[in-house]
Amino acid sequence: MRTTIHHLFIAGLLALAAPLAGAADKVVFGTNWKAQAAHGGFYQAIADGTYAKAGLDVTIRPGGPQVNNRPLLPAGRIDFLMTGNLLHSFDNVKNGVPVVVVAAMFQKDPQALFSHPGAYRTFAELNTAPVAWIAKDAQFSWWAWLKAEHGFRDEQLRPYAYNLGPFLANKRSIQQGYAVEEPISIRSQGGFEPQTWLLADHGYSTYSTTIEARVETVQKNPALVKRFVEASIIGWVNYLHGDRSKADALIRRDNPDMPQATIDASAALMKQLGIVDSGDAQTLGIGAMRPERIADFHAKMLRAGLYKPGEVDLSKVATTAFVNQGVGVALARQLGAGR
Repeated sequence: MRTTIHHLFIAGLLALAAPLAGAADKVVFGTNWKAQAAHGGFYQAIADGTYAKAGLDVTIRPGGPQVNNRPLLPAGRIDFLMTGNLLHSFDNVKNGVPVVVVAAMFQKDPQALFSHPGAYRTFAELNTAPVAWIAKDAQFSWWAWLKAEHGFRDEQLRPYAYNLGPFLANKRSIQQGYAVEEPISIRSQGGFEPQTWLLADHGYSTYSTTIEARVETVQKNPALVKRFVEASIIGWVNYLHGDRSKADALIRRDNPDMPQATIDASAALMKQLGIVDSGDAQTLGIGAMRPERIADFHAKMLRAGLYKPGEVDLSKVATTAFVNQGVGVALARQLGAGR
């Protein structure tokens, strides 16, 4: 059985590369932050030759605090863009930006709230926390949803200081963060394991780490989009369940401040929390998207007051033409993904 699956996987890669002859297509892929484990699948596809087998010469252009890759996609200076969640995509459609989501590599948004161990028994109790350290931009996105759906109050808000000090000092406070990052820092600085309350597990149904492409590229060169998306999916399968050492080396090259121990811990959290490979991804393949789920999230954002009815044409947000085909599912089973 393993041999058969292996042959199917190799045949799939050859099929991706089959239309190509001669030099590989050069592709520039922009991310939304510095290199880290949450970008690991893309680095894996470079490191293990998956992109090359698909006839692609991919350059990753990392984002960062002083680097905004978002305007580079519609301007044609990059070919694909890794974005945060569907709020960015709704804004694109609302503002007439000619880009579209072609895959969602994270089934769960890593956005989370954190509390001290034992401070709160259930997610419902978090709206009683006297202090919530929340950044200003979050107050106009998922915090609005928390107020509308879960009874959180603006009276809880305190300015997010972008450090753990205030949270560590107040055992009844809660703080925002990413489920694949903040627990590592809290363990290191606070010496305890925080309670992680993943918003995705409580109704925040957006996809995350989406891949956007220009509408023009999707229409005129769908084969390129297909090869990039499917090779990225295989990269993520191998990063999560195979040997990721070469990909981690590329991450550390692009982000020298990133220790290997942090990469290891973050990769473990992605698997533990089912950030990438859960839900529909287990049968439809990593990157899976369903229009009804996009509509569900949009309806929640309407109730939260972030958009007005008719402001976002959902038919322009994403296309499922390049996902939901089961790419990588057999390989994940072969690698022992525990399905």
